[in-house]
Amino acid sequence: MAKPASVRRYSKHDAGAKPMNHHFTARDGARIHYKDWGCGQPVVFSHGWPLNADSWESQMLFLSSQGYRTIAHDRRGHGQSSQTWDGNDMDTYADDLASLLEVLDLHNVVLVGFSTGGGEVVRYIGRHGIRRVAKLVLVGAVPPLMLRTESNPDGVPLEVFDGLRKGEIDNRAQLYRDIASGPFFGFNRPGAVPSQALIDRFCEQGLQASHRSTHECIAAFSATDFSADLQQVTVPTLLVHGDDDQIVPIATSARLAVKALRSATLKVYEGAPHGLTDTHKDRLNADLLAFIAS
Repeated sequence: MAKPASVRRYSKHDAGAKPMNHHFTARDGARIHYKDWGCGQPVVFSHGWPLNADSWESQMLFLSSQGYRTIAHDRRGHGQSSQTWDGNDMDTYADDLASLLEVLDLHNVVLVGFSTGGGEVVRYIGRHGIRRVAKLVLVGAVPPLMLRTESNPDGVPLEVFDGLRKGEIDNRAQLYRDIASGPFFGFNRPGAVPSQALIDRFCEQGLQASHRSTHECIAAFSATDFSADLQQVTVPTLLVHGDDDQIVPIATSARLAVKALRSATLKVYEGAPHGLTDTHKDRLNADLLAFIAS
């Protein structure tokens, strides 16, 4: 039988003294690292591939300064979490997220997922329900399904993801550099001014993750069908997506997901790339605050 997650609960009386970085032990023994900043209503972030919790720092700093408790974990195999051989799939990611919410005994949570993390938070609701969840935010998120199939003819061809897998095997450092210096931040668009600092930051986070985990995660974010999970989402939902997203095209993701959700609003950022948590962080932060406070 799988071990229960190790529990460390903080009360409102010691919330201000809690460590800013911590970890918990997942049900299978994996060590999951997380950041826990500020106090107030909890906002829990799930990151994209191949990044980690550091990718949410701009949003966490802003919202914690506005009176919210912000929490972001490193997905297993990423950042400072255990580099597990197994468990690199959406069900396990969702169960790790469930353990995080249980460990910290969080309620009235706003879940925020970017890209792969958008799939993670939706699958969490599909597997664990909305008992702890007040609202949901999907940013450049992968649901309902990225991969082109017979039932999803407008999806991304399998060859694209096979190319990512080949790039991972051949030279993943170069793969991450190519993604960051090109489509992720839109630096391949005419007139764009690349930020070497953002490119380096993306690559550093990617190379912190294990080779096995980043390779396996490609299948997790591309081939998982979240259609049934979206049907279980009954809380107010905000979708934010760039209409120049070259990684997760808006037409096959947010524009379909918003139709499947019961109470959802889609905000389209004109000309924004996939990495809008950095390139459009001020606008995103304002939209997050307005939605959470509403």
